[in-house]
Amino acid sequence: MPRIGVAATAPFGAEVLERLAEGYEVAFCLTRPDRPRGRGRRVAPTAAKAVAERLAIPVLQPERLTSELELDAEVVVVAAYGLLIPDSLLERGLWLNVHPSLLPRWRGAAPVERALMAGDRETGVTIHRTVTQLDAGPIAAQRAFPVAEGDDAGAVFARAAVLAVELLGKVLPEPRFRPQADEGVTYANKIEAADRVLDPALSAEQRLNRVRALSPHIGAVGEFGGRRLIVWRARLEGAELVPVEVQPEGKRRMGYDEFLRGRR
Repeated sequence: MPRIGVAATAPFGAEVLERLAEGYEVAFCLTRPDRPRGRGRRVAPTAAKAVAERLAIPVLQPERLTSELELDAEVVVVAAYGLLIPDSLLERGLWLNVHPSLLPRWRGAAPVERALMAGDRETGVTIHRTVTQLDAGPIAAQRAFPVAEGDDAGAVFARAAVLAVELLGKVLPEPRFRPQADEGVTYANKIEAADRVLDPALSAEQRLNRVRALSPHIGAVGEFGGRRLIVWRARLEGAELVPVEVQPEGKRRMGYDEFLRGRR
């Protein structure tokens, strides 16, 4: 079995790291530098760093990757890392990217969110070789799973992390690749402020998909009961979108019924 490292930053990558560490010796965790986070803007570690430190895995946090970086691993598994990997490092060893979509659909930064926004009934995980072109490398393994009506991004990420480690278990002993298809390419651009808005011009189903896509990590935003609210969960009643769990600005999360009682 090759000696592996893991490049991860976001919670999805942290989950992949933790599950890989259960069955493999992970030489290091390559992650982004600590940054100010949250309302208090306190400097905090990445989700992946927090997992690595708890598991006593060495942590590397370069501001950017250069050819001078020495990595003691034959294979680096990349999962929601977020920094450009230069050719000088890609040529030095095997980098395997864990991508939570059925490539070539939803290449890019937000594949789970964009799949849910689009109302996709199926998604999956692709393990592919990391190349310079965005998520375009040859595929080592791929498997689909259904998206249930009640699934939000958290549920899809959790399922994808489990499947990713299962697929890696089959790929790592002897990686083999097939070219990625040129047809069916779509791009999952990162989530911007406008993507969070529950625009009344959208159908109720489209707005519900937006809520699902941005929960539990970002949150959709709309006006209800005369107040601007972050909407974490919602449901459809006929052709109407009804909030279920909301968060007024500067307040805690609460049920929508509780919010309405407070308004009265």
